[in-house]
Amino acid sequence: MSDTATHPGMAAASVTIRDNYLAMARQKQMYGGIILVIFISMMASGFYLADSRNAGGFWNGISNIFQFPSEVLSEGIEKAANLPGLLVEFLPSLVETLNIAAVSTLVGAVVAVVLALLSTRGLARWPRLIPVFRRMMDGMRAIPEIVIALVLIFILGGGPVPAMIAIAFHTAGALGKLFSEVAENTDLKPVEGLSSVGASWTQKMWLGVIPQVAPNWLSYALLRFEINIRASAILGFVGSGGIGHDLRLAMQWGQGKYDQVVAIFILLFLTIVFFDQLSSRYRNRLVKGH
Repeated sequence: MSDTATHPGMAAASVTIRDNYLAMARQKQMYGGIILVIFISMMASGFYLADSRNAGGFWNGISNIFQFPSEVLSEGIEKAANLPGLLVEFLPSLVETLNIAAVSTLVGAVVAVVLALLSTRGLARWPRLIPVFRRMMDGMRAIPEIVIALVLIFILGGGPVPAMIAIAFHTAGALGKLFSEVAENTDLKPVEGLSSVGASWTQKMWLGVIPQVAPNWLSYALLRFEINIRASAILGFVGSGGIGHDLRLAMQWGQGKYDQVVAIFILLFLTIVFFDQLSSRYRNRLVKGH
């Protein structure tokens, strides 16, 4: 009797669960379709607006998309004998770019460590100020490096210092967010043990938290260093020194100087590949142990 009483109830419950699941699946598909339509509409309208405000029009100029690269390559091949000398000539500018990236990464990482520890739940020195420090990092990430660099160039003049400050400012916000997420997953038992013996907040962070998160933090810092090399080269276009400044001058001269453009691109490519491989190797050693 109990079996005959329970089986109809179980069957009805399974039918109800199946109907609810199908309804949720249909609702999810409907929302997905609406989002897709909105996305396509925004992309199409944005492209139409940008094309209408463009001086020449996208479709009218797309046939010339390979004209400039072909001119650069043809002149670079024609003057290939000059490339070794140009690589040596622009090497000091590359070193300046690397210095900008290295110093800005170091300064930004140090600031990011402080902001991360002050904005991590369970570790913050002043828990009520966590939203303040989080919004501070959001603001630092939201402002592009080139905007900060342009403002600083207007105030301080051209040179590597505005680029370093701009990249360090943005790096602090970006790494602070990543560092905070890593710190939230730390084991709090060492911190509790240090608290029981009267350790200060700085001692608890230095001895209980940083040893746990250091490998991941260093991994993120190395990745950010790669990004900052590109950023420091780009900021050279706005007068912040480094190899980007030489690249802008060579491109402004036009034909006759395209061999310099090729040499600078070769230097940048080799540098980025080298540091990408080097940082990838050390990130694997730090995080995975091999």
